[in-house]
Amino acid sequence: MSQTPLIASDEALNPLLHTWSTRPWLALDTEFVRVDTYYPKLCLVQVGDGQHSVCIDTLALRDLTPLLDLLKRPDLLKVFHAASQDLEILVQLGGSCPAPLFDTQLAATLLGLGDQIGYAALVEKQLGIVLDKSLTRTDWSRRPLTAPELAYAAADVEHLAVLYPMLRDALAQAGRLAWLEEDCARAANGSHYITEPADAWRRLKGLARLNPQAQTAAAALAAWREQRAQSHNRPRKWIIEDDAIYRMAERLPRNLAELGALTILPPRTLARHGESLLAALDAARAAPAVALTHDERLASELKARVQKLQERLRAIATTHDIPASLLAPRADLEALVLQGAQAGIPLLEGWRREIAGRELLELL
Repeated sequence: MSQTPLIASDEALNPLLHTWSTRPWLALDTEFVRVDTYYPKLCLVQVGDGQHSVCIDTLALRDLTPLLDLLKRPDLLKVFHAASQDLEILVQLGGSCPAPLFDTQLAATLLGLGDQIGYAALVEKQLGIVLDKSLTRTDWSRRPLTAPELAYAAADVEHLAVLYPMLRDALAQAGRLAWLEEDCARAANGSHYITEPADAWRRLKGLARLNPQAQTAAAALAAWREQRAQSHNRPRKWIIEDDAIYRMAERLPRNLAELGALTILPPRTLARHGESLLAALDAARAAPAVALTHDERLASELKARVQKLQERLRAIATTHDIPASLLAPRADLEALVLQGAQAGIPLLEGWRREIAGRELLELL
């Protein structure tokens, strides 16, 4: 078996970029670490064009811009499997999302091959190849990487390059290639992969149990934490835990003594961030109290309507041999019951509207 090429300099990468710019598509994967950082640290990019596969040592390159610019070209299709984490990194580094995309996990789901099927399972099902996953926990930031590690990383795009035309042709034959293109265009919205501090409250679970004033305070604290985590590139929970946000939002301490009496912050965190946390709480206290989210428990009559929609959705999904959750998760059905045609959900757009959304609206 030939050794997988490792591209570790700009000079070695440049001719490959020129070659890849003439290809209609590229199979791509990334390896990264995110243990003690907010942002993932990109360590490798694997690229396959159906003829050759290489690993790019992104830690060794002086400038990633030429590679990122290539991946933004609209005439070059980018093939990923379960693309979201790869896209998050590329948006972070390049400022926008590579497009157009072809996600083989989504393609497999649309073909009835499995709901959110993993890469190894798809390779085994479609190609009859059992992948060695023993190196899954490799520290990709460590150098030098071994030959087996590089071969393991490159295998992802080698098989992806074989899967792509198979799945593309199967989708075209089934009349579902446009479905895939629509969903991949939606996935290529770069805003999906960036959390603005003002929207950080959406990550908090159980916010609906708080009253409007406490919700407003929790949102202010979540925004403060997000900004701090981003600017210092540290995990959110390293700044403050969710439970601490809830307690502060509920109790609204006015000074360091009251904040310390809650016994929810380590002494070092209290000393370092206490004043700025109190400032965030003061601002929230002065702002209008807003209920950002409502109790997710629906009244019995609304539950019955959601259940009715779920039953019909399952029947439609079975007819098309796709998971009902791909058409709409329960949360979207609840939004449909509460907001009707004004619900901003994928079910009311594109191919989903055609095969299910319009009919479910009529059932309301």
